[in-house]
Amino acid sequence: MDERERRWPQGGVSPHPTLRFGVVIAAVLAAAGVCAWAQLRENKDHQVAFLLSASTAAGTALGLLVWLTITTPWSWSARLKTLLGFAAIVVVGLGLVRIDETSGDVVPKLAWRWTPKHDVALAAEFSDLVGGTADLATTTADDSPQFLGPQRRGVVAGPALARDWESMPPREVWRRPIGAAWSSFAIVGKYAVTQEQRGENELVVCYELDTGKPVWYHADKVRFEEILAGVGPRSTPTIAGGKVYTMGALGLLNCLDGATGKPLWSHDVAKENGADTPERKPEWGKSCSPLVVNDAVVVSAGGPDGHSLVAYHKDTGEMLWHMGDSSSSYSSPLLAILAGQQQIVMINRSSVTGHDLQDGHILWSYEWPLVNPKCAEPLVTGEDTVLVSAGYGLGSALLRVTPADGQWTVEQVWNERNLRNLKSKFANMIQRDEFIYALDDGVLSCIEAGTGKRRWKGGRYGHGQLLLVGDRLLVQAESGELALVDPNPKKFAELGKITPLTAKTWNNPAIAGRKLLVRNHEEAVCYELPLADPATAAE
Repeated sequence: MDERERRWPQGGVSPHPTLRFGVVIAAVLAAAGVCAWAQLRENKDHQVAFLLSASTAAGTALGLLVWLTITTPWSWSARLKTLLGFAAIVVVGLGLVRIDETSGDVVPKLAWRWTPKHDVALAAEFSDLVGGTADLATTTADDSPQFLGPQRRGVVAGPALARDWESMPPREVWRRPIGAAWSSFAIVGKYAVTQEQRGENELVVCYELDTGKPVWYHADKVRFEEILAGVGPRSTPTIAGGKVYTMGALGLLNCLDGATGKPLWSHDVAKENGADTPERKPEWGKSCSPLVVNDAVVVSAGGPDGHSLVAYHKDTGEMLWHMGDSSSSYSSPLLAILAGQQQIVMINRSSVTGHDLQDGHILWSYEWPLVNPKCAEPLVTGEDTVLVSAGYGLGSALLRVTPADGQWTVEQVWNERNLRNLKSKFANMIQRDEFIYALDDGVLSCIEAGTGKRRWKGGRYGHGQLLLVGDRLLVQAESGELALVDPNPKKFAELGKITPLTAKTWNNPAIAGRKLLVRNHEEAVCYELPLADPATAAE
């Protein structure tokens, strides 16, 4: 009996080395095949592809480790010690590092456990937010006073931007650290307001547009933190009539004096409307940016029994109306005109609804499959059509709404194949002429608005955001890069690129005149954009 046979327990014979090697090769090839299929299949969801690839690789590695250890010609005690040694290494590793954040495709970023989070370290600088006064009542034509700009469409009329960023790059005006949040800036006059997390406090901060100097802040002792979604608030302030309206990550709706940040009224929207239960509460934080229309502040509460969409008086905070039973999504209410009637369009957790402007009653409703999260803003594409889109394999739906004899009907316009041509996930969509520009699961795409047919699919920018300024498209990449793209339905053409930020960026850019504000959960930057030569602006 050779040594290998003698050492195998209970008189058995360990697998031949060739067999063991063959099993390893077969397992590795099978895992590689699954990973390749996940990455290369048509219309894949990048998050699902990563999770499938990562779980396959990890499962295969663990299985092979256990199998090789068990089948090796060692004593049982030696094998047990080996497995325990590997387990100890894993436990120690998990004790030393933490998942600091994840990308939009759920790729984790690790950090040492003793490294303080950025927002906690920044909380020590709380005193730099000195008290002051701002003028948010005097408006200008360049203002961007709410989420996605003046009309909540991600479109700004001007100015005409230069096409050449090589010879005329954007000029950095100021740069400063900022608390964690996925909020954008609301800009009125010479001031910009955003939300951020600093330690245990959720803040609303007003900054000078020209200098980045803080003017005032309001703090609530609230902290939201989730591994996938990150830290802090996720909605954008709305400035109207010299007041600032904000929604916090746990559902705290504030109305602040725009001059000083002093609170005028507030509501715990989730608690007051029965939406603070586990089955109703948004897992990744309240993300609804308040919509101010006429005398009402409209937000998605997500409560049952007629408390899905709610409206408060913008001056007193008194509830004006409440309607619907759907849980909240991560989208925001949109003021729209469809079939000649002004209304509020809201994407809910499992439906899309159109609400009457006066009392909130539901005009029409479209059942949309229960796939979370639905984040992108609805986009009105025609006189009676609205486009909704999500990721996670769900895709898009172009809806046509029609009133007749006091009743509204909803029909889906695009065919089943074209539904998969646009999976926006949490990037908002932009329309220019008869074409839609959007990040289709992280890749910039041009889609025909009427048919859903894809014209082209271009650069991969990850799960970032878009802003159309005149006839130039600004693409804020998830990586922090900022690209200038020609919105041309014939072909993808990137005109220039800069790198204002170097960490994950899910925030929407905001612009006022030539001043562009970009931010993420660590830093905010202001640029002055180069303008086109009037003689060549139309080229």
